[in-house]
Amino acid sequence: MSVGRHLLTQDGSYTFYSGTFGESYHTRTGAKTEAFEKFVNTTRIRTVALTGTVALLDVCYGLGYNTAAAVETIWQINPHCQIQLYGLELDPTVPQAATKLKTHSEWPKPIQKLLLDLAWKGSAWSDRLQAELLIGDARATIQSLLARSFQADAIFLDPFSPQRCPQLWTADFFAQVVRCLKPMGTLATYSRSAAVRSALRAVGLHLGTVPVVMTPRPLAHHWSQGTVARWLAEDLIPLSTMELEHLQTRAGIVLRDPTLTGSAEEILARQHQAQQVSSRESTSSWRRRWKIQ
Repeated sequence: MSVGRHLLTQDGSYTFYSGTFGESYHTRTGAKTEAFEKFVNTTRIRTVALTGTVALLDVCYGLGYNTAAAVETIWQINPHCQIQLYGLELDPTVPQAATKLKTHSEWPKPIQKLLLDLAWKGSAWSDRLQAELLIGDARATIQSLLARSFQADAIFLDPFSPQRCPQLWTADFFAQVVRCLKPMGTLATYSRSAAVRSALRAVGLHLGTVPVVMTPRPLAHHWSQGTVARWLAEDLIPLSTMELEHLQTRAGIVLRDPTLTGSAEEILARQHQAQQVSSRESTSSWRRRWKIQ
């Protein structure tokens, strides 16, 4: 793989376009904004920072925005907070190329050093930080964290979309990921996919929605900008009736990858076959009922 062209997003930060997956790494409305709104602000890391130690897992590290936003936030709350951080990333050229973007220089100096060290050395160490970037298929690299009994206060789940990268949205992969989630931890993702939400439920998590804050009033199909999942339902914004019904449609049939080695084509085909024989309501019918474009 190689890094595609870089794109300026609406908040002034840059992202990349991946020719391999046919998508950009971030929303065009703002790469940096997305890191705060969909990942940092939806977790409890501000509260946890006050305890003096925070553990983070960034699944699909990419350009490092989610990690940078989290560490910046933690040290703003508690400059002495000890952080343990692991990032999982398939393509090492992406974080390396990101360090050359103008946006990189706009982070505080300690964050710049963290991003540089992770991108070019694979690890970063200081008196208040232990961080490591694990390169390879996340379905394999997550196993090394399980072997270390790593437990995270927050997990950022940020792969390409389920249609482009289904390997990292299966119930089987989630079953591995959530073994790294502390009892009071939070998993956050930008995805509102019914299959993704159903898979998170299938591995035992409670779901919350991330409301859209948009002016003027958002269109009907802009019902959520992400999902938050925890072992306990407390402090979650419940899914609306519309969202809950979405999970019961054919779109809510989960992606499966029993061996954790399946190709994207195999995983999508398996889901399609299950949808074809399902008696569930069609997603198009659900959309018509709720007047969603």
